[in-house]
Amino acid sequence: MIFHKLPDPAHSLDMITIRKSNERGRANHGWLDTYHTFSFADYHDPRWMGYRSLRVINDDLVMPGMGFGTHPHRDMEIITYILSGRLEHKDSMGNGRVIQTGDVQYMAAGTGVQHSEFNPSKDEAVHLLQIWILPDVKGVKPRYAEKSFKHTPAGALNLVASKTGREGSITVHQDADLWLAKLAPENRVTHKLNAGRHAWVHIAEGEVKLNGQTLLGGDAAAVDNESAIDLVGVKPSQVLLFDLN
Repeated sequence: MIFHKLPDPAHSLDMITIRKSNERGRANHGWLDTYHTFSFADYHDPRWMGYRSLRVINDDLVMPGMGFGTHPHRDMEIITYILSGRLEHKDSMGNGRVIQTGDVQYMAAGTGVQHSEFNPSKDEAVHLLQIWILPDVKGVKPRYAEKSFKHTPAGALNLVASKTGREGSITVHQDADLWLAKLAPENRVTHKLNAGRHAWVHIAEGEVKLNGQTLLGGDAAAVDNESAIDLVGVKPSQVLLFDLN
């Protein structure tokens, strides 16, 4: 299933649809403070069910010593990016890892996987983005991968995940490219969108200009029928760019 929200004229310029940070769903459970870009759990907005094959972007702050107990998933591509802090991961595939700031973790849930996440710190919250992408094939064998982008220099687009695993990226079960850009002030990166492709741009932190429009941390934008995405850093920033079919 592919979700797509039509542009809202109140938030659109040409074919760029803005999703403001303060318009997202929010749930503060004490141990977890989370913002939902798309409908998730008790937050439901029929206008924001996902975008193309992108289903979830949760902006999570997990308190020290707290976490998500063991729970199952199936037939979903799950990507976690650690913005700050550490997260201890365990799963039914036998993986036991502590992923840290700048790490990307991937799981293909496939036929079914159980996993848990826990903040092992006694005094530091962990800030992460949890991303779900709908797979283009169901029933695959569960798979795990991780890659560090902690020391990635600013001013470039770095391929995190792709259908083919090109350029050393993590291979995913969907025709989707995930790019990461770290931007210092005045850094500029440009991404070409081929005909028939769409993009979702999520500002993980900082402030950038997207094709001339200012976006702040937590803001996002759907990009349709544009030939290129131009990103300019205003403040030190991190940006996730999803190139989708």
